[in-house]
Amino acid sequence: MMRHGFVLLTFCATLMGCVVAPAQDRRPIAWDGLGQDPNRPSVIKRRVATQAPAASDPNQERERVLGTLRPYSAAWWAIHDEIEAENDRQLGTKLVICPRCVPSSQPPSNDVTGSIR
Repeated sequence: MMRHGFVLLTFCATLMGCVVAPAQDRRPIAWDGLGQDPNRPSVIKRRVATQAPAASDPNQERERVLGTLRPYSAAWWAIHDEIEAENDRQLGTKLVICPRCVPSSQPPSNDVTGSIR
């Protein structure tokens, strides 16, 4: 029992030594030349706010009108579809798809995989 207590005490003392160890100075890192130099001080570039005031959300008015209509009526569905179309349009402007991931609109070449006859 005494041996287990000594091992536990040693283990706890070791952990406490790791916790209270002083922070080391930042030393240069060996850089292989690829990517950004980790030794170069980072410079935070600030954006200048020269953008025009944000345009009002076109869906805001539609949602207000949608709340006044009877749910699931023909007019309700028309407004709902307009809201969804606007959301899809906004998402399409933000979405970036890799050009290699999208099939091209060119006709397929003769170099295709298939069965041999």
